[in-house]
Parts: sequence; C-alpha cells; structure tokens
Amino acid sequence: MTDANAARVREMFTRIARRYDVMNSLMTGGRHHAWRRLAADAVVDAPPGPILDLATGTADLALAVRAVRPASRVVAADFSEAMLHEARPKLARRGERRVRLLAGDALALPFRDRTFAAVTSAFLVRNLDDLAGGLTEMRRVVMSGGLVVTLDITRPTVVGWDRVFGIYFARVVPVLGALVAGDRAAYTYLPDSVARFTSPAGLAEAMRRAGLRDVRYRRAGLGTIAVHVGVA
Repeated sequence: MTDANAARVREMFTRIARRYDVMNSLMTGGRHHAWRRLAADAVVDAPPGPILDLATGTADLALAVRAVRPASRVVAADFSEAMLHEARPKLARRGERRVRLLAGDALALPFRDRTFAAVTSAFLVRNLDDLAGGLTEMRRVVMSGGLVVTLDITRPTVVGWDRVFGIYFARVVPVLGALVAGDRAAYTYLPDSVARFTSPAGLAEAMRRAGLRDVRYRRAGLGTIAVHVGVA
C-alpha cells in the first residue's frame, strides 16, 4: 500500500478491533469459523514446518491452523496493533503457547526466503493495494512444496442470490456496523472492497503469475466465499 492508504486502512481496523469478532459473527451468522476451518484444513498436507498466518486479526485462523497442525508453530502477523491486542487474551484463555503474534506488513514480510511450510490468510488479499506484490511476498517466504492459502469474500454468481447478497452487503451490513461497532464507514468499505475485487478465477490467475502452481479454489457460503490454494 502507499503510506497514506496503509495508514487509513490501519486506522480503520484499529477503530473496529474491539467489535471485530462480534461483527464477524453477526454478519455471517457465525459461519466465519467454519470458513476458516476450510482454509485451515488445506494446510494439513503442507510439509512439516512453521505456518505464517497473515492479517491474523484476532487470531481465529491461526487457532484453526493449530487445531489441524498441532505439531506446527504459527506466526500470526497483522499490521494493526489493536487487532493483536484483542488476540492476546484469546490465546491466553486457550492456553495457546505455540502462536507468536507479530506486527508486520504483508507487502514487506520480515522473513527470509523459504521460511514457512504454508502461508494462510483470511480476508486479506481483497485489501491489498498491490495484489501481485503481496502474492509474490507470500510465495517468497514459503518453502518449496509449501502452500499459499487464501480465504476471502467474493460475489456470488447464482442469478437472484447475487442480488440478495448485494442488497444485504451494501445496505444491511453498514447499518449493523453503525449500530454494533459504531463505525458505518468501515462496514461500507467492506462491501465496496468486495465489489471492486477480482473474481475467484482472476485471483487464481494472479497466484499463478506470482509463481504458484497447481492453483485451485472452491466456493463456500452459497458462493460468497472462496478458498484458494497454490503450491510453491
């Protein structure tokens, strides 16, 4: 991201950090945990080694990864210190000692090449100012044969349902954001970011251009969620 854009997005996530988990549950009817489990399940076949979870937020995907990879340590990175602040007590309540929280920028990862068995992310790639740069960084830090796994919201393609989803996302979600999180602007940004993001096929192609192979994806959530997997 440019410095100005990064600062704006970081400030937005700082504002909503305390209500982030509540809003995720309200917006998805609690289904966001199941979607994260889909992403976590994809790393089961990754080589042995540590896992990097980018844009970890309050560490829900990091915890899901730990559940399926109990032998692996997880580095859970986010550029929002406020999100990491919310993650710490969650990890403590679960007695989780193998997740390391770290402040970091997905476009300039502070790791050596080929460090991780997999890189995961939930709801990150849609927010990247430089999608190609972010995917290239993920590819760089993954060991040969390792995996890059992304989970994000996408526009459904089923005629009729796409309209219902659009109305809900563009009109209802901002109202929920105003009432529950006290931040209509942040939850207006959310549907806007989905509307301007590439299709699942487009993201798959971007992953291939970043040097990943055997890229595949599956939809979930009635077509509103896509999980992509690529091999380094």
